[in-house]
Amino acid sequence: MIKSDRWIRRAAREQRMIEPFTDAQVRDGVISYGLSSYGYDMRVSNEFRIFHNALAPVVDPKHFDERSFIEYKGDVCIVPPNSFALARSVEYFRIPRNVLTICVGKSTYARCGIITNVTPFEPEWEGHVTLEISNTTPLPARIYANEGIAQVLFFESDEECETSYADKKGKYQGQTGVTPPRL
Repeated sequence: MIKSDRWIRRAAREQRMIEPFTDAQVRDGVISYGLSSYGYDMRVSNEFRIFHNALAPVVDPKHFDERSFIEYKGDVCIVPPNSFALARSVEYFRIPRNVLTICVGKSTYARCGIITNVTPFEPEWEGHVTLEISNTTPLPARIYANEGIAQVLFFESDEECETSYADKKGKYQGQTGVTPPRL
């Protein structure tokens, strides 16, 4: 069952599920973030890794070459045309054992051809979220740090899973920065 704002607020306070937690939607002059009716709009931090092709000829998830990135920190990140960047969430998440999340990109960015992809947060996963931001347009695209980037939807099961992400000792457990692919 999808969880409401009341459940999210309670879990954020009692279980420290989202830190820092914004108890209401913030909208004035920014791409909205914070608690919504049935989800939470997370923010993108000011830490980015922008892809380029000057030093690494191919992207290989089994043998990822970190020279494929240019590291950047700032209030606005420009993602080149038809390119890609990694970033991280401002919020640190701790997912309960009987909860799974799905993230979807914010419509403000999607309507500009900017797609944010985030894999599900498995039960008992915790960390900063690594965000995959694709600029599908032939123009440079601006991403605004400390503003909304994606909405997290929380699904609670009526029973706990047998094996959680923490039990599996998942390779992205406890990540705190922009985390590239790991094998």
